[in-house]
Amino acid sequence: MTATTEKQADFGFRQVPLADKQMLVDDVFHKVAHRYDLMNDLMSGGLHRAWKDRLVTALNPPRSERAFHLLDVAGGTGDIAMRVVQAGGPNVRVTVLDINAGMLAVGRERAARRGTASAIEFSEGNAEALPFPDRAFDAYTIAFGIRNVPRIAAALREAFRVLRPGGHFLCLEFSSVDVPVLDRLYELYSFNVIPALGQAVAGDAESYRYLVESIQMFPKPERFSAMIRAAGFARVSHTPMSGGIVALHSGWRC
Repeated sequence: MTATTEKQADFGFRQVPLADKQMLVDDVFHKVAHRYDLMNDLMSGGLHRAWKDRLVTALNPPRSERAFHLLDVAGGTGDIAMRVVQAGGPNVRVTVLDINAGMLAVGRERAARRGTASAIEFSEGNAEALPFPDRAFDAYTIAFGIRNVPRIAAALREAFRVLRPGGHFLCLEFSSVDVPVLDRLYELYSFNVIPALGQAVAGDAESYRYLVESIQMFPKPERFSAMIRAAGFARVSHTPMSGGIVALHSGWRC
């Protein structure tokens, strides 16, 4: 990594000091916390639900009485956590970690309403410095969150550290559309329709413009897979979905 990239990070298409990026990301999600899942439905036409189902299927939480502890990072609204608890057996537990208190508040409220609160713990913290001991979890998931982490490599190293041997790392993230014509249509939709939806539903076009731009700046699947390997993971793979709009990345701690 060059000295320039150590000092700066991409915030959308703007260059900002790395130290400022987390503050800017926090501001985005404080603004949209209570409308976040509604906006996901509108922006993806409901497809985000199918993508998250694929993640849970790949995770395959045990349906037996075997204990299983998942760490779900950047999952403040509890969407992944509640799916995993509902798919697994009686001893499946999820710790949700998010840096944004507003998102965590939404998650706690939803878990209480859905009767899953006893199986889910919500914790405020940073993906780059997880407040958990080594080898504490059976699996680690992060859905549509890692592109907003200022130091992605540090977050990947932390994921490796807190997983037990045999632990599974799964990352669902927007990717690069690889279908001719669809790629151009997707770009036009992203930069024109999504900010307009953000303004209409959440009263905030700028935050959603940032979210679109952050997708464009995220590493291509092959490069991100190399980063996962560099963090220590083995059997690394990625599966594109919906023409490459998203990819499910997988790795294992041996």
